[in-house]
Amino acid sequence: MDDWVAQELKSADLGDRRLERRLVKMVGDLAAQPDATVPQACGDWAATQATYDFWANPRVNAADILWAHQSSTIERVQQEQVVLAVQDTTELNFSHHPSKTGMGYLDHPYSRGLKVHSTFCVSASGVPLGLIHQQVWARDITSLGKKHSRHKKETKEKESQRWIDAQVATNSALPPETTVVTIADREADFYDFLATHRRDGAHQIIRAAHNRRVVDLQSQSTSDGRLQQVIRHRPPIGQLTIELHPHPHREARSATMSIFVATVEIQPPTHRQSEPGLLPITTQVILAEEENPPLDVAPVSWLLLTTLPVDGLADALQYLRWYSYRWLIERYHYVLKSGCGLERLQLETADRLERALATYTIVAWRLLWLTYEQRLHPEADAETVFLTHEWQALYCHIHATPVPPPTAPTLKQCVRWIAQLGGFLGRQGDGEPGVKTIWRGLQRLHDISTTWLLLYQSDISTVKANDVKKDVSKA
Repeated sequence: MDDWVAQELKSADLGDRRLERRLVKMVGDLAAQPDATVPQACGDWAATQATYDFWANPRVNAADILWAHQSSTIERVQQEQVVLAVQDTTELNFSHHPSKTGMGYLDHPYSRGLKVHSTFCVSASGVPLGLIHQQVWARDITSLGKKHSRHKKETKEKESQRWIDAQVATNSALPPETTVVTIADREADFYDFLATHRRDGAHQIIRAAHNRRVVDLQSQSTSDGRLQQVIRHRPPIGQLTIELHPHPHREARSATMSIFVATVEIQPPTHRQSEPGLLPITTQVILAEEENPPLDVAPVSWLLLTTLPVDGLADALQYLRWYSYRWLIERYHYVLKSGCGLERLQLETADRLERALATYTIVAWRLLWLTYEQRLHPEADAETVFLTHEWQALYCHIHATPVPPPTAPTLKQCVRWIAQLGGFLGRQGDGEPGVKTIWRGLQRLHDISTTWLLLYQSDISTVKANDVKKDVSKA
């Protein structure tokens, strides 16, 4: 799969061609064995040391590593009319390695590590296109225990500013002709984020967290009400039935949800009424709420705020589906930490970890892209993703035959075989393989295809040597 790495990083500019070649080699090695340790993925001590030296190099900027990937992300975005820019925050916990420097406190006050806020681009059909923006920081230990004074600070002095910065950076980076829809969870439901100026063609879908003061613009009354009461007084415009997967706190079930929509005007926060320039915000509201849930089970409920027009049930269902793709950024963070083992790295400083994070970001994106691309384009030729010897080795291993077919299998079939190497059983009802079985399978495929290539090259060399001997004997 090395060809895709060179293509993905073709815009890399680290100020030294040797560093750029090293980056391509590193990403290729790590992507081939995403859950391997660095020494396992690199294969020998020289390559391992070169990787650690790269991450320790002060001349290498993490932003420059990311830019190579971001520029390729923008190229993919240009092929889309609508792109979802999904934001979320995670933390890298290094409490188990207290000698690391540059760490801050995490959500648990006794944990130490780094905070990471990412913006991930997703197509309107749910294919991960790549990372477009990322912020990494360590909380100042001296601010620990001062949570109650944060409400006195302006937004720009608080961590919540990261949502605004990411939205502004995303809208600036992506092509102006592309419609960009920022997707975020309840943490982004604050007035300054909702009120941030957006360019033409830039919108938001935010999950509501607060029962805000609003004016119902579809009602005869102009008095203030509360968001929850306004939307629930609307008649439903339709229904949606979804299948809920099993969860530690619930069993699998079908949920029938009623859909409600309204247009409201969000009022500025009461405690900030003395500030000049705070205006009401007009927004559409979509509520999808489960009818008749099982006894003692909380109903599934999504309450969304969006700047997109809602002209009927089809629009509401589409925006609900787009919001469901927020799950992809959680999977991205999961792959970084559980698949790539970012929290297991023995790097000593925050700046080294940030360079490693930028490197593994490309690996994590590729894994997610492969997982969802094969679902949406199952009939694509496997050679659009895999090298010839990779799919041939995979086919022969799965089918216990030394002879591969003359033509490549489909991408979907190839990925299912890889997942099978990683423990996917493929039984009826098992659904599509997940990213975890795929990353496990890729590591096994690396070993299988490497052996296959060595044997294949050995056979070619033997044939050529025999041909030379025949020519000599004839002479």
